[in-house]
Amino acid sequence: MSDVPPARRPAGELEAEVLAALWAAHRPLTPQDVQAALGEGLARTTVATILARLHEKGTVERTRAGRAYAYTPTVPDPAGLAARRMHTELGREADRSTVLARFVSDLSAEDEQLLRALLGEGTGPDGVDPDGTGRATGPAAS
Repeated sequence: MSDVPPARRPAGELEAEVLAALWAAHRPLTPQDVQAALGEGLARTTVATILARLHEKGTVERTRAGRAYAYTPTVPDPAGLAARRMHTELGREADRSTVLARFVSDLSAEDEQLLRALLGEGTGPDGVDPDGTGRATGPAAS
C-alpha cells in the first residue's frame, strides 16, 4: 500500500458542491440530505460544518427541522454567488473607484462591451444597439 495521503480538494470546492446540491433540490435540505445528495462518502459532520460556514457567510439560511437545521441558499444560482463575492471584495476596499477602474481595464473587449450594454450605454455584446433606443435590453437591463 502507498503511504501517500489523498489529494486535498481545492479551496471552496466542497462549499460549491454543497451549494450545487441545495440548488438542485429546490427545497431546504438537512445535512443528512446533503450528504446523501453528494454521495461521496463524506461524514455528516463534515457536511454540517460546511453548511454552518456557509450560514456564517450569509450564503445559506437555516430553519429548524426537528433536532437539526434545514438549509436553503440565499443566492439563486452560481452567477448570483459570484456577484455576491465581487460585492464583498469591493466593499473591503476604501478606494472603490480605483478597484473598479482596474477591474474594467483588465476586461476583454467582449466583456467590456457586455458591461457597457448592461450599464445602459446602448450596445449589446456584439456592438449593436439592439432596439435603437441607446439602452440595454434583456433581463439584466431591467
